[in-house]
Amino acid sequence: MFSVYLQAFERCQPLRQRVLQVLSALPTEVQQDFVTDACFTVLLDNYIPGEGSSVFMAAPEASVISSRSVVLRARLSECEEAFAHYVIAHEFAHAYLRNGPWGNVLDPEHAADALAASWGFPRPVLSKTPRFG
Repeated sequence: MFSVYLQAFERCQPLRQRVLQVLSALPTEVQQDFVTDACFTVLLDNYIPGEGSSVFMAAPEASVISSRSVVLRARLSECEEAFAHYVIAHEFAHAYLRNGPWGNVLDPEHAADALAASWGFPRPVLSKTPRFG
C-alpha cells in the first residue's frame, strides 16, 4: 500500500525502513487519507550546498485547494531511531492536519507534536543534541 511513498528512499537505508515503520503504525483513517489523495507525496530532500533543493509537487485537482508533501532529510538514517520516528511522524502529522490545529491545540507545531505523540511517537529525550538545520 505504501510502495509509492517508499520509492524515493530505495537507496537510503535505514530511512526507508523508518518511514515504513511510521506509516504502518498510523491509524487506518490517516493511512487512507494519504493513499487516497493523489496530491500527497513523500520525498527525500535533494539539497545540494550552494544550489538549494527542489520539491516537485502534484498539481491539485479542481476540487482540492492544495498539494501535500512530506520532505525528509537523509540524515534521519543516521540519528537515533526514536528521534527519526518522531520527526517522520511529526511531518506526517503536519500533512494530515494540513499544517493546522488539532483539537484545542492551535499552534501547528504543537499540534503536530501532540498528534504524533497520540500515534505513539512522542518527542524523545535525546542522549545528545542532533544537528539539524
